[in-house]
Amino acid sequence: MNLEATIAVRYLFGRKQKSVVTVISWISLIGLLVSTAALIVVLSVYNGIGEITKSLFGTFDSELVIEPAKGKTFHLSDFDYKALQENPDIVAVSQMVTETAWITYGSNQAIVRLRGVDDNYAAVTGIDTFLTEGTYILKETLDDGTTLNYLLVGGEIYYTLAMRMLQNHPATVLIPRRGTSQMGFTIDQAFTIDYAYPAGYFFIQQDIDRQYVIASIDMLRRLMNYAPDEVSALALKLSPQCNTGRLKKMLNENFALQHAQLKVLDRYDQQPLYFKVFRTERLGIYLILSLIVLISTLSLVGSLSLLIINKKEDTNTLMSLGFTPKRMRRTFRTEGVLICAVAVVAGLIVGFVVCWIQQQFGIIRMGDGNFVVNAFPVAMRPIDFLITFVLVMAISSVAVALTVERSKKYENNNQ
Repeated sequence: MNLEATIAVRYLFGRKQKSVVTVISWISLIGLLVSTAALIVVLSVYNGIGEITKSLFGTFDSELVIEPAKGKTFHLSDFDYKALQENPDIVAVSQMVTETAWITYGSNQAIVRLRGVDDNYAAVTGIDTFLTEGTYILKETLDDGTTLNYLLVGGEIYYTLAMRMLQNHPATVLIPRRGTSQMGFTIDQAFTIDYAYPAGYFFIQQDIDRQYVIASIDMLRRLMNYAPDEVSALALKLSPQCNTGRLKKMLNENFALQHAQLKVLDRYDQQPLYFKVFRTERLGIYLILSLIVLISTLSLVGSLSLLIINKKEDTNTLMSLGFTPKRMRRTFRTEGVLICAVAVVAGLIVGFVVCWIQQQFGIIRMGDGNFVVNAFPVAMRPIDFLITFVLVMAISSVAVALTVERSKKYENNNQ
């Protein structure tokens, strides 16, 4: 350790008399500590909320989806569907048909996104575990051969339509006929109509709850007059060991899928607006908390300025022993950086402890409402600790350097 660093360490950790300088130094250190801990806590909570939101989208949006690059539908015979099912990285494949529909129930009505799915959909998404009330069933064949269709309804649509599962009253599902205009036709001529009973409702995410209704894919194909192998999309469930990005790239480069003009989307592609907003909000958090750190460094600037003035006698003594003004400035700069480093490291530790306690015990609750989780979620990431350390140290070090450089004026005025 060089002499400048030795003196700086002694100024910081040596036994001191209580003075205004000491008090301000401790205030500046605690201010940086709290700012650093706040950065870690806020970012970790934001990460936790983001992961829960992504998992909720994941309940409805599968890990990968194959959609047509042009048009609304494609046929399974357009490519090697069996090879896709036998891919070792793919656990299950679910066929989907999605269309805008008009649903009436009693005197109530709603325009919804009707998603027809096959029997694999629950295994691909796990949506059956998110039913607030009811049973996961899409169709039922009675002893006399009659087929009953059922609907799983988003929670907001369920209450808008005032549905009741215990009543033997079906909802009317209407979809515009393809190739016709609704003007000048009766309802029977303009729409294909079927009936389905409400089997349950779910609360996943607000945008999903107020838009989507799930039904049997056979019902949708019949209403849309689709072929038995015609689909709007294929939802894929991947094995835990699968690299999603690698498989997506491989499928997008697959000649058969390219020839059929199909594209493969991951969850970021399926919800681009949400993830763009998430990244923008995260950047905003960094900027706001960086401003708080900048304000916290003002006390550091004040304490370092007072320290330079308070150590004037020590400065004169050292300079008479051969220290140059440049070495003295380096000493005070090292002192300021040491204060920053101690505060930042302590802040990271405090932030980690607070987040760990919240993870383990859920002390801060989200209230008595109907939330997905009871306590504020926390997800700590090493990259947040690294970025916080670099960010706070950079802002503080610049403030220290500017403060020490301003001490030249003091030296010149006292020569």
